Amino acid sequence: MTDLSSLPGSARTAVAVQDGRFYRPPLPDGHVVRPRLCERLSAGLGGRLLLVSAPAGFGKSSLAVEFCQSLPPHWQSLWLGLSARDNDPGRFLERLLEGLQAFFPQLGGRALGLLKMRQRHQPFAFEEWLDGLLDELSAHLSPDKPLLLVLDDYHLAQSPVLDRCLQFFLNHLPEGLLVLVTSRQRPDWHLARLRLSRQLLELNEQDLRLTHEESLTLLQHHSSSLRGEALESLIQRSEGWVAGLRFWLLAASEAGTEGRMPQALHGGEGLIRDYLLEEVIDCLPAEVQAFLYDTASQERFCSELCDAVREAHDSAEILEYLAAHQVFLVPLDEHGHWYRYHHLFSDLLRSRPSAPAMVPAATLHLRACRWFNAQGLIDEAVEQALRAGHLDVAANLVQNLSEEQLLAEQNVGMLLRWKMDLPDSLLISTPRLIVLYSWALGLACQLDAAEELAAHLSRFLPAPSATAQKSMLAQWLALSGIIARGRGDRETTVRYCTEALESLPQKRYGQRLMCLSTLSNLAIADGDLWRARALNRDSLELAQRVGNPLFEALAHYDRARVLQARGEILRALDEVRQGLQRLHALSPQRLYAVRARLILYEGFLLTLRMQPQAGLARLQAGLTEARACRDISVLIGHCVIARVEGHAREFARAFAELAEAERLMHIWDVPPIYYLAMITLVKCELWLAQGRTDLAEAWLARLGQTYTGERAAAPPEFHPQLPLHVELQQAVLESIRGQPMLAEGRLNALLEHGQQTGRQMLSVMALNQKVALLLSLGREPEARITLAQALEAAAGGVLQPFEWLLGEHREWLREQLLHAPPSTLRQNLLERLPSMTAQTAEPSVPVENLSSRERAVLQLIAQGCSNQEISEQLFISLHTVKTHASHINSKLGVERRTQAVARAKVLGLLG
Repeated sequence: MTDLSSLPGSARTAVAVQDGRFYRPPLPDGHVVRPRLCERLSAGLGGRLLLVSAPAGFGKSSLAVEFCQSLPPHWQSLWLGLSARDNDPGRFLERLLEGLQAFFPQLGGRALGLLKMRQRHQPFAFEEWLDGLLDELSAHLSPDKPLLLVLDDYHLAQSPVLDRCLQFFLNHLPEGLLVLVTSRQRPDWHLARLRLSRQLLELNEQDLRLTHEESLTLLQHHSSSLRGEALESLIQRSEGWVAGLRFWLLAASEAGTEGRMPQALHGGEGLIRDYLLEEVIDCLPAEVQAFLYDTASQERFCSELCDAVREAHDSAEILEYLAAHQVFLVPLDEHGHWYRYHHLFSDLLRSRPSAPAMVPAATLHLRACRWFNAQGLIDEAVEQALRAGHLDVAANLVQNLSEEQLLAEQNVGMLLRWKMDLPDSLLISTPRLIVLYSWALGLACQLDAAEELAAHLSRFLPAPSATAQKSMLAQWLALSGIIARGRGDRETTVRYCTEALESLPQKRYGQRLMCLSTLSNLAIADGDLWRARALNRDSLELAQRVGNPLFEALAHYDRARVLQARGEILRALDEVRQGLQRLHALSPQRLYAVRARLILYEGFLLTLRMQPQAGLARLQAGLTEARACRDISVLIGHCVIARVEGHAREFARAFAELAEAERLMHIWDVPPIYYLAMITLVKCELWLAQGRTDLAEAWLARLGQTYTGERAAAPPEFHPQLPLHVELQQAVLESIRGQPMLAEGRLNALLEHGQQTGRQMLSVMALNQKVALLLSLGREPEARITLAQALEAAAGGVLQPFEWLLGEHREWLREQLLHAPPSTLRQNLLERLPSMTAQTAEPSVPVENLSSRERAVLQLIAQGCSNQEISEQLFISLHTVKTHASHINSKLGVERRTQAVARAKVLGLLG
């Protein structure tokens, strides 16, 4: 690449006398390289225009500098840093020509003279002047030595006349010249033709936002000591804004000597506040500034809402102005209807002190409340009423929520937030409020509080009519049945839910569906899968009859759980995806607990299909929505992730997942009966894998005492087969302890139970454990027979129980599979075994393809070290360890640690 600073002779002198106006600035200290963006820009080298537009502080100029430094060697570059003085087209073109003359000294002598002689107050034929210059320039340019012209900070010079000049310039750009423009607003050019002919490449704010990894790199480069949740919160609030993170680092470095590092990122404080005021807000027209302050209190907004809040009619035009000028406006849909402000920008706007002329915040919220209510958006109307301080208005709006809406969405976090603001006297003022909040508390597992609140219904008895009295008692029965299920009281649950189904009015379909779902869950726990299926069928028919997609999705979720218990994993996956499809038309901006549950369950089923990466992605997505809804289905996500990490021997990360689940349960005040047994069972599995049999033995015994025997408690809702899985782990423990007869007897009992109840999933797991036990005892003929039974039982698509055999007895398993009857399952298992040719042929990945550092990481992985332990032993960051591990997996053609180690042994990469 050629740069002006390196040109010899007169060109160098010409640049020097321009006081650095053609000087390309260096990259800032600690700049995070953006190869992904440079590659995208490189794809446009064959076009005419590279346009990089984003708000202030998103690294536009730094990216342009990095791109210039990465250009192929035969490229030259000319850098024009623009200012407000350049909005005069004559001055801009004079600068441009002088810059071009640094490369082509004979260019435009007469043209430059014409520019210098012109009078600014007189008209000048810029297009005619440009036409002649471009003809002359085309004779000097060579496609073999193209030139990149960078116009940095174009927004500072932008004007209607200059826009027209550059439009003409782009339309007639000679071959061998490419223009790169950085700007805080999109230039007013007609670019459709360039876009259609693929002569334009654009990057916007979404493209320039730092990724999570890039944000970590920036913070780690400056030795930030922030860790864990505080670090994640910092990255999340920054929303990829480079300047925001840099200002935080600067504040952290200044406070470092005093030991008071800032723990949060706030746009209304310190350097960020000053930057946003000076660079953004103060540059805007007064009416636009007023709009920003009036709408800043809204979490999301559209032009109609802004009009209602401001009592005006020009909000659509102002929003168009904000979007065109890149003023930290974040679109929330593809249609450009709903927006929000960048978190840090809204911090600043909301922190502005009130002035006498300003509309009070309470008035703005009340106007928004009326608008949301008129649109039927009751939950957002309630939020606005609470923010306005009108608690009576909020309570009246809550009463407009139906029990069906609450039970369908199950976003109890929202109702519990409202409960904190509403006085108890309002909560018990009407039967509807009592029922609504009793259900919210019950769904949130606040069982005592739900029961206490529901007891206040007695104050409204006798009801005005026999029908109303029967309905109120039926609602109390349904709610009491759900509470009893949470407490593990099987008999009371069945009695109350059954009576409620007999007496609930047809219009209370939401409560009927909750009773059906609860009874189905208990039927799974009892091993009565046929009854569970019948209850699921009734649920789905009722949901379809009333046309509620959320309840239909819930019915699909319940059906998937029954299918999973029967070992029909592929059908369960299909059921989950049908449920998600029913929710496809719902707004992605709203939160739904049932959607979170379906996504989490899809992730769980994918792990059973031995697709851990896809499964983990879905589990993380489901966790995000479940946490926002305050739904305890987060237990499924954290427990399954812990098991996946345990299988990969990442025990520290596995236990961290379980600790996070327990932390959430404590914060949400969930009774231990909901989660303690589930988490403890996963811990026992991890302890057994680690060889810590003493801990596993003690806790398995406690679980057995609680969930087996005559007075056994009903297993928790999210693990209705927990007692049987306790038995499976007991068999593993007995095998490790050298008690094979006890283990075999226990597994045979489980197999008999699975055959009697149709729990094929349980049978597959027990059969695989028995195969492993028989092989360890040298009873290979019996192991062959048992494996054949396992393959038959696993016809529904489950693969994960075979994982141990795939790793430890792959040659024996291959031999058995090759002699087994053809099936999809047999083919799936064979595909997960290294091919015979791969074992006999020369390694396809030579040792030299792995770097020395990657080989060192691989050796430690093979020794069972966690990422943290590898980081400490090799004195490299945790992020670097993960990067090396990812490269190793990619080079070896695998996706998990265990597969990498097995593959490396086959290829002779490990001693």
